[in-house]
Amino acid sequence: MNFSRLLQWMALSAVFSSAVRAGDWPQILGPHRDGIAVDETLTETWPESGPKQVWTADVGDGFAGVAVRGDRLILFHRVDDQEVVQAHQAATGEKLWSTGFPCSYQSGFSSDAGPRCVPLIADDRVYVFGVEGQLRCLQLNDGAEVWSRDTWTDFGAPEGYFGAGSTPLLVSDRLIVNVGGRDNAAVVAFSAKDGKTLWQSFDDTASYSSPVLADIDGTQHVIVVTRLNTLSLDPTDGRVRFSFPFGARGPTVNGATPVVIGDHLFVSSSYRVGSVWATIGSETSEATSSGEKLLATQYATPIRSGRLLYAVDGRQDIGTAVLKCIDPAAQKILWEAGGFEYGSLVRVQDQILFLTCGGELIRFRADPGGYRELHRSRVLNATPRGHRLPAISNGRMFVRDDRQLKCLQIGDTTSR
Repeated sequence: MNFSRLLQWMALSAVFSSAVRAGDWPQILGPHRDGIAVDETLTETWPESGPKQVWTADVGDGFAGVAVRGDRLILFHRVDDQEVVQAHQAATGEKLWSTGFPCSYQSGFSSDAGPRCVPLIADDRVYVFGVEGQLRCLQLNDGAEVWSRDTWTDFGAPEGYFGAGSTPLLVSDRLIVNVGGRDNAAVVAFSAKDGKTLWQSFDDTASYSSPVLADIDGTQHVIVVTRLNTLSLDPTDGRVRFSFPFGARGPTVNGATPVVIGDHLFVSSSYRVGSVWATIGSETSEATSSGEKLLATQYATPIRSGRLLYAVDGRQDIGTAVLKCIDPAAQKILWEAGGFEYGSLVRVQDQILFLTCGGELIRFRADPGGYRELHRSRVLNATPRGHRLPAISNGRMFVRDDRQLKCLQIGDTTSR
């Protein structure tokens, strides 16, 4: 790593320092929002029946996966007429506290009426973004509410097909949210301390893709996929650094989180949208669309390994899915394997864990030479209404279906 890259890495690490510790999974897709576990090692083999089940807990509605920081796990779900934020002891499943808030949301497109966004844990706070656009900050130790904002009312945001579903991003003291409001309020930054509006930017409705932070040549970019665009914002003031069209009108969604590889950006969607590979600079972007042939993923975020991506191609609601290894720079498919149900991927070192909507946990090697399956077992009931992202922390994997949250031992937890 050269000196310039080292300085960039140090600067980006400082931004994440309040939210990231070794073994934590404090937000959507893990420590750096890329689906890659930090300082985790899988046991060499698992029993044929699957990883050991450590504990289970009943859950209500919702598509939100859990977040984990230290010994604390945060669950966000819908129970009757409340959205409930719930803390558990990560190792044992013991419930520590539970805080509920009124919620009357019902979707016209899904039978599930619960929250969609993974909680965000930073320092001694928990941030949640409810299905009706309610943004809340709670104390991590006891669940007491610190502040709240009604983003749909404050910014005139429409509810979309499935309610609010983009997990906020914390950058320093700013909580950046894909609100999708009117009057130049597609993206809004709130004070993490008290919830006050710091800036609002761009004109578009919201997507179900979560924003990410990137450092390109010493310049910070908040990359946001909205309903019909991909854009970069300056996190300090919301100024648009660049944007390019991405998405399609009609019954479509953008759901996958953008992936940054060096000074390039990859975004993908289904619904006749396909993928875009963009070269990005401090203030510019040059986007190349590859259509649906390279990759068209409904909402599963591709996982980076080096400069290659491992991804799920297809849609949960239509047919079967295909696993792919692609070289986005060369616009080339290195291999593909079909016949899978749709699902999500996470990476632990040189192996990828694939949790399908059918409840299977599949383990394969991140090998550009071909698909190398190492394990397959059923760990959950099928989730036909939607998929919950898994979380990995301290040798444990946390997965949930429509009614149960399970803790599975996938690595060594004795020294944690």
